[in-house]
Amino acid sequence: MRIWTVHLPPEGLAPEGRAATPEARLPVLVPERFAWLAFLLGLPWLLAYRLWLESVIYLAAMAFLLALAPDWARVPLGLALHLLLGFHAEDLRRAALARRGWRQAGPVAESDPDLALLRALEARA
Repeated sequence: MRIWTVHLPPEGLAPEGRAATPEARLPVLVPERFAWLAFLLGLPWLLAYRLWLESVIYLAAMAFLLALAPDWARVPLGLALHLLLGFHAEDLRRAALARRGWRQAGPVAESDPDLALLRALEARA
């Protein structure tokens, strides 16, 4: 079983500010897990989820690492940065959703994302 957190959209507006359609009113499920793609492809993963602030911080950290770290420490520090991103990637998504006005409705335990969404919608009704 995987644990998912359910995030409900802001009232009245779709995420892009347009009128809310039924598809835009669906909750977003964020899994509680290590994000392998965020670990392997840090910046593209952040940009794919529209985490702009986190992308700027990631780029600043990488530039800081390349500018100030000695040559022998760059690889271990880069690996540590990517491990940190992999472990906290889903938490960054949750924080970004909260900044955009999405409300956290609670956790759902299910093995499949479709079943988790179904369970979240049943609990919401």
